[in-house]
Amino acid sequence: MSQFFHCDGVTLWNPSNGTARLFLHQVSFYENELALPSGIGPMVDDDAAVDPPVLHAFATALVRWRLTARHPVLSALSDGFVATALVLAERAGRPVPLPDPAAPDGGALGLPAKAGELSRAMTR
Repeated sequence: MSQFFHCDGVTLWNPSNGTARLFLHQVSFYENELALPSGIGPMVDDDAAVDPPVLHAFATALVRWRLTARHPVLSALSDGFVATALVLAERAGRPVPLPDPAAPDGGALGLPAKAGELSRAMTR
């Protein structure tokens, strides 16, 4: 079984039920943490609509938040989620600008590489 995240009839991601469930729980956490809607979901009949402008604002805020997270455990726990949100935003036609990898903060994050790695694993 799997679930679908879509935008305007286009499937952005088709993860397994367990992966989708974990991701949606994390969405809820970060919506509360950032006090912003994500533009993702809810999941109804194995299908969740994505609102690109709202997701773009959410993913942009995630990147800003991540730039301030300095604890290595917090970074490890959040990087996968942030990278997944970046892939969804890009697939929804609203890519999020990232810091220059050569900049002090941008190089430390490694988000472009992580998002690229996850994008290859995120089936449509």
